[in-house]
Order: sequence, then structure tokens, then C-alpha cells
Amino acid sequence: MTKQELSYIAGFLDGDGCVMLQLVYRHDYVLGYQIRASIVFYQNSRYKLHLEWLKSKFRYGYIRDRNDGMSEYTIVGFDYVVEILKFLYPYLKLKRPQADLVMEIYKMMPKKHFKMDPKRLFKLAIEVDKFSQLNYSKKRTNTSVQVESFLKSHNLLIP
Repeated sequence: MTKQELSYIAGFLDGDGCVMLQLVYRHDYVLGYQIRASIVFYQNSRYKLHLEWLKSKFRYGYIRDRNDGMSEYTIVGFDYVVEILKFLYPYLKLKRPQADLVMEIYKMMPKKHFKMDPKRLFKLAIEVDKFSQLNYSKKRTNTSVQVESFLKSHNLLIP
């Protein structure tokens, strides 16, 4: 991609996008939670072609139409999100603190051939909680407090 395209996309993300880290409860996970990284671009469905253009550039993720006349282009997964943020980082303004936090937490994640352990998950969950100060989350219910409670109730985290 050209510098001009990257600058445009970074501006789009700054204005009509979101960078998120979420703690997601998974009943089938031994540790009960996973950390999900995502980037979402929002656009009125009449202008969905702009989201399709973005998807053609990144080749990851999916586009969905919401019931309220909006469409979303969502990219999920630490590897994809970090790769995209590295491209956009020099041009980001408003979403730079979120990008910094994603990349900081990514460095703390276990590498592919290592499993997440309870202490690390709890430590990372505390870091993920910092997103509540950076994003306007209306429905955030999973926090490090819930992660800690789950881990202790399953004798996975010893005080």
C-alpha cells in the first residue's frame, strides 16, 4: 500500500473505527477466558464499498451489515491486528494509545507453541482493563476481577 493509502486508512480508523482488546468468557476453555484483539471500521451501509475496498487491501476479516443501517468491517486476532497496526502506526493520531497498548500486551502473550498459564492470564487481564480508559465501552462486563474470580474458584490461581 502507498503512504497515501495508509494515511487515509489511519484517518478512517481514527474517525470511524475502533481498536479493542476484550476478555471473552469461553466455557470450553480450561482458564475460562481468552483475550481477543480486533479492529473494526464502521460505515453507513450505503457506503459499504469503502469497507469492501479496505478488505481488499488487508485480505483479513469480514464485513457484516447491522440492523441499524450500518456496516462493519472487523478484523480479529492478535497477529492480524498487530500487523495492520504496524502499517498504520506512523499515521495514527487518536487511536495511537490503543495501538500502543495492543502491541505492549501482544509482546506479553505466550508464543504459539506455549500455553497460557493462569498467572499470565490474570496479569494480562489487568492490562486489558486499561482499555476501559481509552474506549467508550457500553457493555463491558468481563474484567480482570471476573477472570481472577474464575481462576480462584477453579483452584487455578493460588493467592
